[in-house]
Amino acid sequence: MRVCVVVPNWNTLRFLGPCLESLRLQSFRDFEVVLVDSGSSDDSLRFVEKNFPEVRTLALGENRGFAAAVNAGIRATDSELVALLNNDTEQDPDWLGALVHAADAHPECGLFASKMVAFHDRRYLDGAGDSLRPDGLPYRLGHGERDRGQFDRPAYVFGACAGAALYRRDLFERVGLFDEDFGSYCEDGDLNFRAQLAGYRCLYVPGSAVYHVGGGATGGKRSATATRLGTRNSLNLLVKNLPLALLPHLLPFFLPGQILRLLSAAASGVLGAHLRGLWEAVGMAPLMLRKRREVQAGRKLTDREVLALVRGAALDSTASIARRLRDRLTERLTERR
Repeated sequence: MRVCVVVPNWNTLRFLGPCLESLRLQSFRDFEVVLVDSGSSDDSLRFVEKNFPEVRTLALGENRGFAAAVNAGIRATDSELVALLNNDTEQDPDWLGALVHAADAHPECGLFASKMVAFHDRRYLDGAGDSLRPDGLPYRLGHGERDRGQFDRPAYVFGACAGAALYRRDLFERVGLFDEDFGSYCEDGDLNFRAQLAGYRCLYVPGSAVYHVGGGATGGKRSATATRLGTRNSLNLLVKNLPLALLPHLLPFFLPGQILRLLSAAASGVLGAHLRGLWEAVGMAPLMLRKRREVQAGRKLTDREVLALVRGAALDSTASIARRLRDRLTERLTERR
């Protein structure tokens, strides 16, 4: 098989039927599916074995996070290309074919981002590739924007959301797999940063649409678990990957950004989880600094090239945030009328 589609699962039986059924309908056929189960107690494995016998299952027996699950799936296969797919998705029939076609047409790229659409209201985008905000923290381009065709053209982006993405196996062989110390959240941002530093490019592929529920296993981005892990790992990402020469350019945005995150967490009732994430990031800093030495030793881009990359990502994310805010304002004004 040319492609292996790795689907992680943990107690999300309710999503498996629609996800795996839409994989059966893919126009591109040269692929296998490996479902990696992290110790589910909801009969997920029995359901898959009964209803989708073509799917290969890999039972880990315990939940060690998203990174460990997908790494196990990647290690269990030897395909040229690896697709990662959240199980709370349905895919357009041309999803995988569009990604493979892009890989054939763009040998300079090591990873490919899907067009992610909100599952319950498909007028809105869930993501069009990953980027960085001006404060250096990860941001999903297009998230929450009304889909007006603004992401209908292929484009180079900073990275891919691992909820629906395609990777060349040689990328993993060169820069490593997902960092299992991250567990879940921002593990794809870390891989994106490592890939860019190593000279790989990422292409956003608009024809590869998936419809994403979001937060299927963790309760959504405002849950305590998601907040804690997101806070911790967004800082781990910078400690591990950001070249020191970029620090003066980042600090004027980073400090206000952290204050805004703190206020947002307080307003959302997850301040305790946010503070725990900050504390865990402090504790993990020595480990991330040790990993940093290896990442920076393998870097192919100069400081100037990385600065240009980060600035470009920041501009993309700022424009996306502005469009999202405009959409929300327009909707509220419309409702008042």
